[in-house]
Amino acid sequence: METMIKNAVAHYEQLLREQIARAENLNAAKKQKDENKTVIGLIDGDGIGPIIMAEAKKALEKLLADEIAGGTIELRVIEGLTIENRLALGQAVPDSVMAEIKKCDVLLKGPTTTPSGGKMESANVSLRRALDLYANVRPVCVPEENIDWTFFRENTEGEYTLGSRGIEIPGVLSMDFKVTTVEGTRRIARSAFEFAKKNGKTHVAIVTKSNIMKKTDGLFSAICHEVAAEYPDIQADEYYIDIMSANLVNPAIRSNFQVFVLPNLYGDIITDEAAQIQGGVGTAGSANTGTEYAMFEAIHGSAPRLIAEGLGDYANPESILTAACMLLRHIGMAEKAEKLTAAIQAARAAKPVDAAIPGNTCQAFGDEVLKQL
Repeated sequence: METMIKNAVAHYEQLLREQIARAENLNAAKKQKDENKTVIGLIDGDGIGPIIMAEAKKALEKLLADEIAGGTIELRVIEGLTIENRLALGQAVPDSVMAEIKKCDVLLKGPTTTPSGGKMESANVSLRRALDLYANVRPVCVPEENIDWTFFRENTEGEYTLGSRGIEIPGVLSMDFKVTTVEGTRRIARSAFEFAKKNGKTHVAIVTKSNIMKKTDGLFSAICHEVAAEYPDIQADEYYIDIMSANLVNPAIRSNFQVFVLPNLYGDIITDEAAQIQGGVGTAGSANTGTEYAMFEAIHGSAPRLIAEGLGDYANPESILTAACMLLRHIGMAEKAEKLTAAIQAARAAKPVDAAIPGNTCQAFGDEVLKQL
């Protein structure tokens, strides 16, 4: 037992030193960019990923045909980010794949499978850390219920940054670690308040569990309130994550909320709840943005159960198409994003994906989107 404790202390010291170094270098990396061309990396992922990504690729090819022909935009397919390749190499993101990813400016990524049981870190977590994609932005909109929410989830810290590097004393206990840094919190808070300011929003909800997680969430809360003080025209209120989860399903008050800023794990969970209110996780896209790179994806997973049941062709591509809309806005093509958004809405009405209706497949939905475009 004494040996295990000493090993655990040494392991913790290593983690602590690594995280201090990371905190001191959050804004260090700078990427060289070709100002004359935007490279959009396309990553299929696992499970239903290749099925839904095929429809997103066709939509982007149609929307960006002139730019692709003119050489100002390149759609670049990146191979190798599959569960089989990652397990074979023992890397969450193989080095060769990461090298290709870093040659791109933005990514549209299908869902990737994370092995259970601590065998390997999530590819998403690895990408977010390597590319410093600190802001996970997830919009949810239900116009008929006056819901227009935008969630700013801190994307590189919290429970996820060391999620595969905890300590275990076999037969006794296991411990995982949560990390909150001053600069990491300040930049996600500023992203949320800047978005609110630029988009005419008057309220930001700071969501924590600072009454229990007094050090990590306590720091997150304090920094968010410091940033809020710089925006006197925006009301900032703090809510605990449990009551906010209840608030989102309370029709009497939920339309009062506008912008949310919250730590990593809480944001992961509550945005799935919000997406379900919108119509399901299959309808929601997600942006992961940093100073140098940006990655856009569906918020759902690779749906292995759907594949196992032979229903992969009925995967709903709305989420990845919505992510493509967010990507287009990010690279300054708002008009094309609006066209794609309208086409998705029209396809939802004309050809909704439904396994109970023969022919209402993922591909049929994608074909309807192309028709609308």
